Amino acid sequence: MSENNITNENADLQGTPAPTEEVTASTNQPEETAAPAKAEEVQTAHDDFDWSIDKRNVSSYSKEEKEKYDKVYDDTFVAITDGELVKGRVVATTKTDVVINIGFKSDGLVPLNEFRDTPGLSVGDEVEVMVVEKEDRAGHLNLSRRQARITRAWEKIVEVHKTGEIVTGTVTSKTKGGLIVDVFGMETFLPGSQIDVKPVTDYDQFVGKTMEFKVVKINEAIKNAVVSHKALIESDIEAQRAEIMSKLEKGQVLEGTIKNITDFGAFMDLGGLDGLLYITDISWGRINHPSEVLKLDQKLNVVVLDFDDDKKRISLGLKQLTPHPWDVLPEGVTEGQIVKGRVVNIEDYGAFLEIMPGVEGLVHVSEITWANTPINAKEFFKLGDEHEAKIVTLDKDSRKMSLSIKQMTPDPWSEIENKYPVESRHTGLVKNITPYGVFVELEPGIG
Repeated sequence: MSENNITNENADLQGTPAPTEEVTASTNQPEETAAPAKAEEVQTAHDDFDWSIDKRNVSSYSKEEKEKYDKVYDDTFVAITDGELVKGRVVATTKTDVVINIGFKSDGLVPLNEFRDTPGLSVGDEVEVMVVEKEDRAGHLNLSRRQARITRAWEKIVEVHKTGEIVTGTVTSKTKGGLIVDVFGMETFLPGSQIDVKPVTDYDQFVGKTMEFKVVKINEAIKNAVVSHKALIESDIEAQRAEIMSKLEKGQVLEGTIKNITDFGAFMDLGGLDGLLYITDISWGRINHPSEVLKLDQKLNVVVLDFDDDKKRISLGLKQLTPHPWDVLPEGVTEGQIVKGRVVNIEDYGAFLEIMPGVEGLVHVSEITWANTPINAKEFFKLGDEHEAKIVTLDKDSRKMSLSIKQMTPDPWSEIENKYPVESRHTGLVKNITPYGVFVELEPGIG
């Protein structure tokens, strides 16, 4: 073969006849005088080489077979996208990482500290991870179990928020205004006002506790959730309240605990439902403030006086559990008897003396002294003072009693003739001087 004729030797290896066309090249002509060829027209010696046929002269795959085996090859790898959750198998562990096989072209590494909740992790275990990056700058598959857990937890939290289902969580730490609660492996916020129905000031006592909660608010944009333990308590209280209201009747006697005392009465907890015990229904006797006879957390039996289903208000009574004192007056309380009473009210026309709880009598100003001079009841009596008086009138039906202080002593005029006979001499006190004479008091009531 001439050195100026280059034949396609690969054609013989492929079993096809060599082309008869010769490629002639001038070796004597200077390089600078050779005619330049256009780039698209330059053809090398092996441009017609068929790479689908090997040197052993084996036939290539057909188009259909090639597509078939390409598909088989591609199916050996999992098609994944960034942010996708996939199942993987632990194939190895190191001091710092866990090697996870997810069926991709390479295994991924997950930091070992993301498996702190599974101390018994071993080769062959199946775990769920998130594909953070299919291929980072170093060409590695980047996986995260933590992100997978957070994503799954958020899906569950959104679901229970829709259904209202009760969840269990663990208080992990204290933060400004409340507590951090781990729910499904995700951090949620428990405001201080949602811990209990009663105000809570010591948040530390709840850290580390496992409690039940209700998801009351979620923020899809920042994946933030707010939980409440108070909502569960209120739900229980509402259920108890509805049950109590359904069985409530006037005159029914219930046991309650005093939870708050005010000037006008006391609020009582009836086991999930509050009732009001007015000051006028605490005792048959007069009291200035409920705290005189009641104490916080004191348990009492009370009677239902009235209730409103719509407003859920209940009026309670304590004194109604005992008979009215006027209905059970002792036999010794009769007209003409001397009794002792405490001043409970003072008016211009007289004062009211309480001789026993719920039983009062009026001492009219005219029944204070035998003296004829006007007397101011507010100057003569003081609240809380005790006085003896005589029962003048007594009406059990109308529950009225009149008392007299002056009648505890004889009327001085009844003995006037014997004590002050005509022409007898006595010393007296000048009480009044008028143009027509002088008034002299010989003794109280005699002038």
